[in-house]
This record gives sequence, C-alpha cells and structure tokens, in this order.
Amino acid sequence: MTSRKPRKVSLDLDKVRTYPLKKRPSKVSVAALGKVPRPGMKLADFVDGLPQFLGASDLREVARTIADRHRRGRSITLGMGAHPIKVGLSPLIIDLMKRGIISAVAMNGACIIHDFELAFHGATSEDVGAALDDGSFGMARETGEFLNHAVNQHGGDGLGSAVGTAIEKARLPNADLSILAAGVRLGVPVTVHVAIGTDIIHMHPSADGAAIGEASMTDFRKLAGVARTLHRGVFVNLGSAVIIPEVFLKALNLARNVGTEVSKLVTVDMDFMRHYRPGVNVVQRPTQTGGKGFRLTGHHEIMFPLLCAMILEDVRAADRKKPSKKAKR
Repeated sequence: MTSRKPRKVSLDLDKVRTYPLKKRPSKVSVAALGKVPRPGMKLADFVDGLPQFLGASDLREVARTIADRHRRGRSITLGMGAHPIKVGLSPLIIDLMKRGIISAVAMNGACIIHDFELAFHGATSEDVGAALDDGSFGMARETGEFLNHAVNQHGGDGLGSAVGTAIEKARLPNADLSILAAGVRLGVPVTVHVAIGTDIIHMHPSADGAAIGEASMTDFRKLAGVARTLHRGVFVNLGSAVIIPEVFLKALNLARNVGTEVSKLVTVDMDFMRHYRPGVNVVQRPTQTGGKGFRLTGHHEIMFPLLCAMILEDVRAADRKKPSKKAKR
C-alpha cells in the first residue's frame, strides 16, 4: 500500500488581522486601581482608595444611594434574620434608627429570641448541638415565659410592638440594646414574621399558636403599609435566606395591588453567601420594571459596619457642604 502525503492543514497566519491596543475598549484602567492604604488615613480616603470594580463599586453605590435617599426623605426599610444580632450588630442598627436613616425594620421570629436575651441576660446564642442530645435545647425558662406572655397578652398591635413594649416596661438591664424596644421608643415600626415551629419559644407550654399567628398577621399587614412608602426608597435584606424575602415580596405586591406606585426601588441583599430566594425576591423581581438590585456578599460583622460608616460619612459630608444659617443672613 502506498502512503499518502499528509495534507497541509495549518492555518496561514499571514492573513491574521490585528489592531492598535489604543483602539480597543478595556475594562480595567490605571485610574480604577486601588490605592495603597496609609497609616492613620481617614475613612473617606480609604473608601476613595478602594478599587473601582465589582463589589467595591457596588458598596460605594449602595452607601451613596441610601444616604441620598435619606436626605430626600425616602423610606429605607431593613429586613433581617437573627444572625446579625448574634454577631453584634444591634447597636449599629439602633443608631441608624435614631438618626432616622432606617425608617422600618422587618424581622424573622428568631430575632426576638436573641433581642430579648441580650436585653434580659446580656448574652445569647446557645450551643445547639451540645443541648440537642438531652432535649434541653431552647428550653431556657425566662425566654419562653417572657416572650410568649408578651404575645399572649399584648399581641393585638402586632408581635414586634408587643415584645418591644414588654421589654421597655420591664426595664430590662440592657434594654438599650433591644431593636424591638428602640422601635417602641422611637416610633419606628418593627414587624416580626413567624413560621410556626421554627423558633424555640414555640416548644414551650406557654406558646399560643393562635396568638402568635394573629400577632404576626397584624405585623404582615403593617409591613404591607410600610411597602406603600417605598417608592424611590430602599429595602435592605440583611441575613434572611427565606422568611423575609418571601414576606417582603408579598407585602410589596399588596402595596401595588391597592394602587400605590412603588417603583424606582433600590434593593440590597447582604449575606455571607448567596441564596436563591433573596436573589429573586429581593434583588431581581421587585426591580424588574425599574430601580436597581444589589448583592453585597461577605460577613455581616464586617460588611454592615463598613456600609454604616460609609453612609454616615456621606451624610456628614453633605451636611458640611450646606450653607450655615449665619451665611444665609
């Protein structure tokens, strides 16, 4: 058999076209690179020195947007799971409430556990694994008695109001660290949204399912009322993977259903990992006909304090630019 001469299949590179690099659009430029931090530098300089890409750009835009919409009198609502309380963020949330930056708070049911225990005992968050073997998990007497009594006796105005009022009236040692009590003191709506059986107090004999359900339903309707104020506002979901994204979507739908315009909404999901429901129910669906959604991914105990500091810096900078009363005369 005679061998065949192999065909020439190599591409002829003589016809390859190139162009000058200067004519090509590029995504990265020297101007957008990060700046080296200096010892003792101010926060504003640190923020300005962050790279102008991806998460850093989103963080800057979210802080700037919240500060701007606060100045314009728009509603800024914080939805949250319990983890932010357990990693020490209650003082920061309360501070934003005091400053009028956060205008409403929506919590899942676990939040009232840790909020109360910090106010009453100055400590919270048990070792679930260690207590589960002998059935003692979640059975702290005072937690079940106090919270269930508050809901059973005073839940007519909503679960958040009932617990916040009870903490205030009891003058608990650390009531100043209670987000629920702060809501009562400051007149900021704090709503609580419960799934029966998810929270430790539901295991206690004092739990009344009818009272819990009615109080949480009252809070859901309050949240729907809050959603009516969110036109050109901001909704931040801090660490709730399921309950708050689901409840927020329904509350927003109700607000729009009764004829309220809620558009140009900015939504933010903040968590240490990305979940499906916050992505669709907070970031995507509410803003699909206008507005903008963000995902700021990272540890709550780092990301939220940084966001708070950047918001306050923006607010402070704007205040400094305002002409003083003396200058107007």
